[in-house]
Amino acid sequence: GKGGMGKSFTLANLSHMMAEMGKRVLLIGCDPKSDTTSLLFGGKACPTIIETSSKKKLAGEEVKIGDVCFKRGGVFAMELGGPEVGRGCGGRGIIHGFELLEKLGFHDWDFDYVLLDFLGDVVCGGFAMP
Repeated sequence: GKGGMGKSFTLANLSHMMAEMGKRVLLIGCDPKSDTTSLLFGGKACPTIIETSSKKKLAGEEVKIGDVCFKRGGVFAMELGGPEVGRGCGGRGIIHGFELLEKLGFHDWDFDYVLLDFLGDVVCGGFAMP
């Protein structure tokens, strides 16, 4: 959906509510502003998968799940990351993030719900149809 319409706010609250009901929930955000996770973490954004994997690669280290997945209020959350605002394509963060999650064994994590909060008004325009 279009930027500013409340996607991140709605999904952060929905994920928190489901976790309070005893469900295992993973909330995955993909926004250069990291607003999905910052709502859950008191205004502080989680490091993104793109940032973290770049830093680890430069240091010759492997990314571990604890480097990119964080928990608060019963909700597991991560930010895929993306281009700087106004530059590049949001699909880059999505593709890179899911490739890394696959390597980390994403399908074996046994979540009841996985919520995806992907921006819809990126500069590449592929998502931005009103």
